[in-house]
Amino acid sequence: MDTERSQNLKKVLEAVPAGYLVDAAWLTDHGVAYETFRDYVKRGWLDRVHRGVFRRPAPNASKANTLDWKTCLLSLQHIMGYDVHVGGTTALGQQGYDHYLRLGNNAPVWVYGDTIPNWLAKLPLNAPLETRSTSLFADPSLGLTKDETDASTTLPWDWKLKMSSPERAIMEAMDELPDHESFHNLDMVFQSLTTLRPRTLSALLHSCKKIKVKRLFFVFADRHNHAWRKRLDPEEFNLGSGDRALVKGGKIHPRYRIMVPEEFVSTEASDGA
Repeated sequence: MDTERSQNLKKVLEAVPAGYLVDAAWLTDHGVAYETFRDYVKRGWLDRVHRGVFRRPAPNASKANTLDWKTCLLSLQHIMGYDVHVGGTTALGQQGYDHYLRLGNNAPVWVYGDTIPNWLAKLPLNAPLETRSTSLFADPSLGLTKDETDASTTLPWDWKLKMSSPERAIMEAMDELPDHESFHNLDMVFQSLTTLRPRTLSALLHSCKKIKVKRLFFVFADRHNHAWRKRLDPEEFNLGSGDRALVKGGKIHPRYRIMVPEEFVSTEASDGA
């Protein structure tokens, strides 16, 4: 092997921990030529997991066909530098609300970003994947957890998933009602959201571009009436005008004028205002 190829391989092995992934775009950016990919795979230095996607082999690891979704997303965020985050009910589950979610083995992983690579949805992951853009908020960076970890100087078990805070995640989840999330599921989660930050909620509600999500948020907030609800005035936010249909056979909420399951109208709590 010539010196240049040897140096390129050394860069790859130093930057990619065993078991983690890189794609062809990352490899070429790091000086690895397309014609070299096959040679690396042939020599056992990389495993090809999909067209244009490679994993650095882990010693004594099983050759299972499925990939861990967390390892894949950590690779996207910390190695390849894709601006993606985990959101919705996945982010809530990762932050301790999984007890209320009752996710089960087939719960989808919700991934948000505007530069999600096409190959991500084609990988044999150990959980189904749902991808969304960040268009729900005018400021797409609001309410995301900050990770100051430098992947080049830390070990992979110190890496953290970039994800939505609970304040943002619950709004992302509400955007999926009623087709991809259930009212009952989110009602159970909302019951546990006792420590949300009013300032963060206010910023997200101002930035949220969907009237449906903002109205639903206040339907749930009034129903559960946590202490932080008193710090939010619905009149300060643009909740639109006119009735909004959402679920068949439901009822229009008397205050927020959106159709919801009947129990969300008949058992609503004081709004706390």
